[in-house]
Amino acid sequence: MPTSTTHEIQSLHLPVKGMSCASCATRIEKKVGEMEGVQNASVNFGAGQAAVEFEPTLISPRQITAEIEQLGFRVPRIRQSFPVQGMTCASCVSRVEKKLLNFPGVFQVEVNLATERAVVEYLPSLNGFADFRQAVEEAGYVLLPADRDGKDTIGEEEERHRREIRTLSIKLAFGVVISAILMWGGMGMIPFLPQPESPRLALWMFLFATPLQFWGGWQFYRGTFSGLKHGYADMNTLVAVGTSAAYFYSAFATFFPGPLQFMGQKVELYFDSAAMIITLVLMGRLLEARAKSRASEAIRKLIGLQPKTARVQRDGREMDIPVSEVILGDVVSVRPGEKIPVDGQVVGGQTTVDESMITGESLPVAKKPGDEVIGASLNKTGAFSFRASRLGKDSVLAQIIRLVEEAQGAKAPIQRLADKVAGIFVPVVIAIALAAFGIWWSIGDTLAVLPTSPFTFALTIFISVMIIACPCALGLATPTAIMVGTGKGAELGILIKGGET
Repeated sequence: MPTSTTHEIQSLHLPVKGMSCASCATRIEKKVGEMEGVQNASVNFGAGQAAVEFEPTLISPRQITAEIEQLGFRVPRIRQSFPVQGMTCASCVSRVEKKLLNFPGVFQVEVNLATERAVVEYLPSLNGFADFRQAVEEAGYVLLPADRDGKDTIGEEEERHRREIRTLSIKLAFGVVISAILMWGGMGMIPFLPQPESPRLALWMFLFATPLQFWGGWQFYRGTFSGLKHGYADMNTLVAVGTSAAYFYSAFATFFPGPLQFMGQKVELYFDSAAMIITLVLMGRLLEARAKSRASEAIRKLIGLQPKTARVQRDGREMDIPVSEVILGDVVSVRPGEKIPVDGQVVGGQTTVDESMITGESLPVAKKPGDEVIGASLNKTGAFSFRASRLGKDSVLAQIIRLVEEAQGAKAPIQRLADKVAGIFVPVVIAIALAAFGIWWSIGDTLAVLPTSPFTFALTIFISVMIIACPCALGLATPTAIMVGTGKGAELGILIKGGET
C-alpha cells in the first residue's frame, strides 16, 4: 500500500519484470523521473523493484505503470473474479464499477449483472480484496473472496438461486391471488365482499392490499432504504416510490375521504394498481432469477465432468481417494470405461482415450507410456497407470472453465453503452416523473379533457412513468445472451473469447 509522507508526497513500490541489465533500470529511472509530479524514482535491478515518490494531485500510479510498460517492461498485475451480492439492476453495475475504479492500483473493472461477478485487474502491491470489500460495502453491496474452490462456489450460488426462486415463487403466487381479489372485488364480482357502492369495500381492499405491499414488496423497500443510506437511487426506488404513492393515497382516501371531497377531488382507490404492479415486477424478478440460474448451467456441467474419486497406488496397494486429495507425483490407475481423474503422463499400459470433450475429435486417441492424458476424458479400451502432473487450478479442465467464465464476464460494446446509460437513468426518470406530475396537476385540464380530477390524473401519470421505466432488461439482456452463447459453445467444444468482436 502507498504510504503518505510530508507535503502530500506518496511513495509507490512496484515490481518490474523484463529487466536484463543495470541499464534497463537506469532507463526506467530516467523516463519515470522526468514525468510531471514525480519527485524521485529509483529502480533496484537485483530486486526487480521500482520505488517512486510522487504527488498524487499531479500523477497517478496508473500513469507511472503505463510509462514503465511503454518502455517494454512489465509490471505484474493480477485479474480476479469476485462474486457480488445485492445487485438488482444495471445502475448497480455502474455504481460498483465506479467504486472499484477509484483505487489507484485498479486498471480495469468489469461487473456483470447476469453472473453477479466483478472481474478486477489490479496491482496487488497497491490494493487487495480487503480494500475492495470495504468500498463495495460502502455502496450497499457485498463482495465475496475470489480464492475459493470452484465447486464450493458453484454449490453456494446454486443454493442461493434456489432460495431466491422459491421465495419469489411464493410471493408471486400470493400477489396473483391478492391482485385478482382486488381487481374483481372492485368490480363487484366477489360475493363475500361488499359491493362497490359500499364504503366498507375500501376497508376490505386496504386489508387485502397491505400484506402484499409490505411483505411482497419488502425487497423493494429494503433496496430503496439501502440506496438512500448510501446516497443513490436504483430500480427499487422506482418501484417503491411508484407503488407507495398509489397505496398511501388510497389509504388516505379510505380513512380520511372528507378532505379530498372538500377539495373537489373524486375519491378513487388504487390498491389494485399498486398490487398488480408489485406482482408484475415480482414476476420479472422471478424470470431474471431463473435466467441467471440457467445461464451458468454450462459451468456446472463442465465442473461435473471431473470424477469425484481417483484410484492411486500408495504403500504398495491401490486405494480410492477423493480427487482433491491427489498430490503431484501420485501414480493413478484407470480401468476401461472410467474417466481419467486428473492430468498426467502415462507410465504403464496402453489404451485409447476419448478426448472429444477437449478437442472435439470423436475418434479415440491411442495412448502409450510417455503420452499426456487429460483429466475428465474417458478411457476406452485398456487399463493403464499414469503419474499426476497438473492438479486443481493448473489442470486443462480448470483452465477451460476459467476461460469460459472470463468470456461470460466480458462486456460487449453495446453493453458498456447500456451500463453508462443506466448509471444516470434512475435520477432522470424520477425528475421526469415529478415534472409530469406537476404539469398535469397544475395545467392538465387546460391541455386536454381529463377523465378524472387533475390531481388524480397527475398521480396516475407519475406512477406510470416511475414503473414503466425499469432499466433491468437494459442491463440483463446482453450479459445473459453472452452467458448462454459461451456456455453452449463450451459444451460443444467451442471456446469463445468474449463479446468484444
